Amino acid sequence: MSATPAAAARSITRFLPSRKDYAGVAGTWRTDLLAGITVGIVALPLALAFGVSSGVGAEAGLITAIVAGLVAAVMGGSPVQVSGPTGAMVVVLAPVVAVHGIGSVALLSLMAGLLVCALGFSGLGRAVAFIPWPVVEGFTLGIAAIIFLQQVPLATGTSGTPGHNTLLAAVEAAAGAASPTVLFTLALVAGVAVVMVLVQKLFRTIPASLLAVLLATAAAEFLQLDVPRIGPLPHSLPAPALPALDPAALGSLAMPAVAVAVLAAIESLLSARVAAGMAGPDGRPTGAYSPDRELMGQGLASIAAGLFGGMPATGAIARTAVNVRSGARTRLAATVHAVVLLGITYLASGIVSRIPLAALGGVLMVTAVRMVSRRTVTAILRSTRADAAVFVLTAVITVAFDLIVAIQIGLAAAALFALRTFASLSGVQREEIPGPPAEGDGHIALFRLDGAMFFGAAERILQEISQVKDVQVAIIRLSQLRMLDATGAHALVEVISALELRGITVLLKGVRPDHLDLVTNVGVIRSLRHHKHLFEELPDAVEHARSHVLRNAAAASA
Repeated sequence: MSATPAAAARSITRFLPSRKDYAGVAGTWRTDLLAGITVGIVALPLALAFGVSSGVGAEAGLITAIVAGLVAAVMGGSPVQVSGPTGAMVVVLAPVVAVHGIGSVALLSLMAGLLVCALGFSGLGRAVAFIPWPVVEGFTLGIAAIIFLQQVPLATGTSGTPGHNTLLAAVEAAAGAASPTVLFTLALVAGVAVVMVLVQKLFRTIPASLLAVLLATAAAEFLQLDVPRIGPLPHSLPAPALPALDPAALGSLAMPAVAVAVLAAIESLLSARVAAGMAGPDGRPTGAYSPDRELMGQGLASIAAGLFGGMPATGAIARTAVNVRSGARTRLAATVHAVVLLGITYLASGIVSRIPLAALGGVLMVTAVRMVSRRTVTAILRSTRADAAVFVLTAVITVAFDLIVAIQIGLAAAALFALRTFASLSGVQREEIPGPPAEGDGHIALFRLDGAMFFGAAERILQEISQVKDVQVAIIRLSQLRMLDATGAHALVEVISALELRGITVLLKGVRPDHLDLVTNVGVIRSLRHHKHLFEELPDAVEHARSHVLRNAAAASA
């Protein structure tokens, strides 16, 4: 009995912060600090823009980036993940705001956060490991394309249309660009890109993106360029408060909360998984993450954001990529990012409001390009046609539709291709009867089932066995059958019944012990002419088959 409380305590403590989370801070605090400052500045306009696009306002986006970013940094399972409002969440939230109003978002954030916490506590975070590599890389490529396209309005000095498809919004922004503003903004984007590339190659210890933003801002101020800036910011955070718990509202928000929770879980886990494989400026990957703790941290982050009047949060791959590329090694960087945003809110909103949006767009464009590994893309496209198709399909749907649809279709396509391959490895082979031939062996058919007999292969195997002619006894060997499901067992029943109706006696040999309950419960053994027609050894089955043939021959001659 004493083990139960101890096990429960271990189950809870695995979600709590520990000294291990900050074991390497002593050697990385400088790069973590600079990375946090960089990603904090990059996250600022994104948080404001996502808040506006969702319909809840810029302040809610900033609150979410600060509160959720801090909670997820401390409680999450990834050392480099940066959390906050994201573009994918905008797609889900905008209709909710339109139907239920702005006041519903805080309650929705709490509900979705509790669901994500439940997913983490139940251990479902590990399910992301079952997402195939081509799907993950296709998702990454699609996200990189979205991030790049989202910066087109900033790069052209125009404003995107909220709720529009990213590709269409980019095309509209480019078409609506006006001179001379577009020339100034494109020059800033190009300058930022050049600085980031050169600094990354020549001075790896300097935060290239932060330096690029500072230089672009200084240039815009010195030349007095008429380009869009970040603009006015809120000056304080509201006090936390519990949203009104209206039973009617809880019921109407139940399905949206499930959708938000699923999106937050998938996007956060995939972002953390992608970040774990990304290399920083030193060329080393960032290291492993805990999927269950990541879900728990993201759930708590959304709950905290809801208490402060914010919106649901997820792991943000764009900000996480900036964090990693800027040299982040521990969760101190993501914590600093939240503190920077908080400090900007209270102390430096006037100065930061002068940063050109084009400069931030340039940072994210370079980051998006760096997210895509040419070697990885080439390896997948040269692997198999099925994997290449899944990779391209996932990437295209991510851009054309949204992340959830892309993951669903990518997984479905990968599953179909895998089932097709699995089914191709399954089959039925007609074999020669072992040993010296005997009279009447021509009327005995010996079949061996290989691989798996499941719903993807059962029909084909059924057709092949049922086509035998001039046979009196059929021996079906099952010892090489590695997998058998209910559909496959039912197909065996149909095979036996069809052969018996034609007067062919069916003998089964070598039913595996782990399949015995299934074939018994589905009725395979019951479909045999006699329960003794089940054999463990092939010689016994062959001897019994020859005796049947001899009896039939004797009966025919009598």
